[in-house]
Amino acid sequence: MQDDPCKKIPISCWIVQIMDPLSDILALLQPKSVDTYGVVSGGEWALDFPRVYEGIKFGAVARGGGWLRVSGEPHPFRLEKGDCYLLTGQPYWLGSDLTLEGEDARTVFVDLKTRVARYGPHEDVFLVGGRLTFDESHKVLLTGVLPPVMHIPAGADEAATLRWTLNQLAKELSDMRPGSSLVSEHLGHILFVNALRLHMAREGGSSPGWLKGLNDPRIGRVLRVLHAEPAKRWTLEMLGKEAGMSRTAFALRFKTLVGWPPLDYLLRWRMRLAARALVSVDRARLSEIALSVGYDSESAFSAAFKRAMGCAPKHYQTRIRRRV
Repeated sequence: MQDDPCKKIPISCWIVQIMDPLSDILALLQPKSVDTYGVVSGGEWALDFPRVYEGIKFGAVARGGGWLRVSGEPHPFRLEKGDCYLLTGQPYWLGSDLTLEGEDARTVFVDLKTRVARYGPHEDVFLVGGRLTFDESHKVLLTGVLPPVMHIPAGADEAATLRWTLNQLAKELSDMRPGSSLVSEHLGHILFVNALRLHMAREGGSSPGWLKGLNDPRIGRVLRVLHAEPAKRWTLEMLGKEAGMSRTAFALRFKTLVGWPPLDYLLRWRMRLAARALVSVDRARLSEIALSVGYDSESAFSAAFKRAMGCAPKHYQTRIRRRV
């Protein structure tokens, strides 16, 4: 029996093969679940989603329109056909009229075959949406990066990139063709990534984080080289030169935008790459993983991993694999 050729790729090559930080982080953030669904309604209607939830919810208007109100946000959002939105944990309300009291959405029946809920006798509104949940050890990469709500109007020039995905997702939920469940999951992920990219282009992230850093020409360049060569012995002086700034000015700007000092960010990124290798690469030696992220000894690597991830590498590996 021949060996799997993928297992012969050196782990160092496996870790640095992705050089775009946004793609790299999103690849690391592969959701552990992607649920998609649709809501058909119309006339006078209102649904309340009263609970705080984990992960990211996304939605889009395939037909009709309505209003979105998010807990803690001062103003509601008018939703028109083609609009998209992302929500990051806060309770929310959807409906046709802001004066209506919403029915608890948990009481609305979702057809398990079509994954579409029908609310009321009318069908002039069709919302598609879903939720992505992430592994506990990686979701910190999203904490503080995204605002509670992102509204992307259909009329925005850049929103055209979402329309094909939105239309396909609506079609999959309506037609239920063979393989529809799997296709819908992938389309939901694509919708999330595209909405995130558009948010970057429009706002660059409202809070410190890698998303905001990527939008800055100087800090974005540094993030790209860190992701391209995570094992390199980087110093503040070297990174400052990459940014075209003095060491002090660079360190201050990086922390202001990204939220962590440069070398702390590098440590966190290295350890998340190592965490992925621990559970994804068969028979990888601890010494190989350590070398691939810039450590000459297993002991130094283990100490750094425990500092960043909260437990020793072997314990992390055992804990995660038990969940699979």
